[in-house]
Amino acid sequence: MSDLERIAAVILAGGEGRRMGGVDKGLIAYRGRPLIEWALAALEPQVGECVISANRNLAVYAAYGHRVLPDALPDFPGPLAGVLAAFQSVTSEWLVVVPCDTPHVPVDLVARLQDAAVQEKVPLAIAVDEARMHHTCFIVRTDQRDTLTAFLARGERAVRHWQAGLSSTTVCFEAASLANFNTPDDLLS
Repeated sequence: MSDLERIAAVILAGGEGRRMGGVDKGLIAYRGRPLIEWALAALEPQVGECVISANRNLAVYAAYGHRVLPDALPDFPGPLAGVLAAFQSVTSEWLVVVPCDTPHVPVDLVARLQDAAVQEKVPLAIAVDEARMHHTCFIVRTDQRDTLTAFLARGERAVRHWQAGLSSTTVCFEAASLANFNTPDDLLS
């Protein structure tokens, strides 16, 4: 298995987009392109496979040529439902998770996160900037599927709480490269 084949990525586009007025965030245009296109362009060269976690507009997302994975859990239970769907679908050793509303994903995101996790001998590496952790931008070993399944079965939903139960490390990136767009005003940058 090549290095790239050992890593898959899931782009989280399955939310309700409440802070964007209920619009499907992955399909919102930023600088003339939907946000999903920015994420795909950044991640495709870094991994062996990209999948898209989405719960609406499935045919639109499928037109990008990647598998589209709806949540297996009802009622938009959050980002971890998309991670679980990816865990159940990919065959790679590692899974990179990136939200669709982060258009400036670093070109070295995957390599730096994986290198840190391998060097520290931990199953999880989370992206951070100088000010905060970006809990929905991380790499995790796919052998953590059972821990996530059990976490969600208990009714838990918070990404940071699931991550707190795993040995992990962090990797610092420039804040601008991890900025995510949560409101219409964010798209003006």
